[in-house]
Amino acid sequence: MLKRINLTGNPNLGVYITVTNDVAIVPPNLLDSKAEILEEALDVNIIRSSIAGSNLAGALMVGNSNGFVVSPQIYDRELVNLKEAGIENIVPLPDKCTAVGNILAANDNGAMISPEVSDKAVSVVEETLGVDVVKAQIAGYNIIGSSLAVTNKGFLIHKDSSPEDMDLVQDVFGVEGNIGTVNRGIALVGACSISNSNGVIVGEDTTGPEMARIEESLGFLDSF
Repeated sequence: MLKRINLTGNPNLGVYITVTNDVAIVPPNLLDSKAEILEEALDVNIIRSSIAGSNLAGALMVGNSNGFVVSPQIYDRELVNLKEAGIENIVPLPDKCTAVGNILAANDNGAMISPEVSDKAVSVVEETLGVDVVKAQIAGYNIIGSSLAVTNKGFLIHKDSSPEDMDLVQDVFGVEGNIGTVNRGIALVGACSISNSNGVIVGEDTTGPEMARIEESLGFLDSF
């Protein structure tokens, strides 16, 4: 299922919200009407939480079916609240990089992370998410999580990605996909969308042709 929404006029959904096949971690002040759209389109349980005192859960944490990696700046009380809400396996990234959602992308088959992170951080991601992790860039950028939207069914990648980028992403995540944009040409598809194996949500400015490519790339259409 594909839906279009903005958050109080903001189309950068992937900055504020992080999702897996089971849960969506959203800002505490997210409108109930928006939360209902997420529940319907993505078939997830909603968990409201700040991360490091901010509403930017999408930029500060990444998860898959095995667990979540989160910014080292997360508050202890937030960790406790998330664990009480059912996120039992959540581990802070032991590195100076706080915007985990910008530099890491993962599904249940693999993960890709910025080359700038430490080997210790890579080990923590591998142990927490239960997948192999590859250090790489996408389209020459280190912001892997912002440049890539990936699920267990497919991926959508920055429009300037090379064939070599495409081959690497397909190999790491074990799914097929394509280049694309959201919100009338925005290339940072990970920052401007949220998706899982059940559906995808993009900003309201996303065009019909963009939506068709998104659906096909993420595995919701056989062709477009």
